[in-house]
Amino acid sequence: MGTIAGKMKILGTITGVVGSMILIFFKGEEINIWNVHINLLHNSNTGATNYDSTKNVVGVLCGFGSCFSLSLWLIIQAKMSKEYPSYYSSTALMTLMGAIQATLFALCVEKDWSQWKLGWSFRLLTAAYSGIVTSGLVFIVTAWCVKKKGPVYASAFNPLNLLVIAIAASLLLDETLYVGSVIGGVLIVGGLYMVLWGKSKETNIIAPEFEGSTEVVVMSSTTTDHDLVTPATVAAPNTRIAT
Repeated sequence: MGTIAGKMKILGTITGVVGSMILIFFKGEEINIWNVHINLLHNSNTGATNYDSTKNVVGVLCGFGSCFSLSLWLIIQAKMSKEYPSYYSSTALMTLMGAIQATLFALCVEKDWSQWKLGWSFRLLTAAYSGIVTSGLVFIVTAWCVKKKGPVYASAFNPLNLLVIAIAASLLLDETLYVGSVIGGVLIVGGLYMVLWGKSKETNIIAPEFEGSTEVVVMSSTTTDHDLVTPATVAAPNTRIAT
């Protein structure tokens, strides 16, 4: 909190959240940029469904729980990658356990066996994409990003999902863009830039701490061990030995 980098990260996070809320709840005037007339759900059964307040509250709680679980997973992944850096096997184990839990939950909730038949339709494509890309490739790439840059860097790009979804929905689902979508998108991108700027400033602050270290290269030779240890080597602070 006392550094400019920390303040920019917090301000960028708040800006991204505000932009997400504006994109979702504020509409304004319609924007007709393109008319592709493509709706992948035009053949789907989208009958009216009655929602009660109880289901809405449960949905909001599930949304918060999903965000909290994902945040906790990123932090755990940062710790686990130091001890177990194998992204493929850890992702395979995680998705296997998730598949078992989801199957047990579906068996308890869904009693209509016709819903288990995917067939050669859009539902099969959706399930395949969710399993291969969302639950496979995304987890591997995210774990790799957490290993390289940390959990904050990886989570900073999450608000971009809303912006990409808004654009893709207007292209593939024939939904309408609004002024609020543009304003929210600008704030999301601006917040992301501020967070990344703060992370880069932190990197520049931490990096000079290692510049003053002295590196002594020990080469293999026939000399004895006591010949390789000199008073300069013993007295040099922050000395790194490379073999």
